[in-house]
Amino acid sequence: MEFSSRTVGSRSPTSSGRGGESPPSHSAGVSCAHDARHTASAQLILIDTPLWPKHGTVWAHLVSDESIEELRAFADRAGLPARSFDLDHYDVPVDRYDDLVAAGAVAVSPRELVERLRRSGLRVTPRERRERAARPSLG
Repeated sequence: MEFSSRTVGSRSPTSSGRGGESPPSHSAGVSCAHDARHTASAQLILIDTPLWPKHGTVWAHLVSDESIEELRAFADRAGLPARSFDLDHYDVPVDRYDDLVAAGAVAVSPRELVERLRRSGLRVTPRERRERAARPSLG
């Protein structure tokens, strides 16, 4: 599934490769070789479907199922700004989706992304987010 600014505000079908859903098609010329890595449970960078509206665009989440270091390294190579990091994921606008998939991020449904992040032990829960926000900052 190719996303562009034309899809802002639309809710496109999600795909996790499970439950009879087909994975999204990628931009022309982009290899889907990462699908083999995906089924082999190798270290992966995952990106969910851009569904989250804010600031005049729609956002997706980019995570690692292995480590924050792996996630940060991928984000650095992709040119994502450090300010888009949010404790356990990067918020990425819809206009970067295809580029990140082409760079090797595996497209999954929002539900699968959360589940994989939870299983990895890297997920920051809503409760933990509230607790961190309530702490006084140092500095």
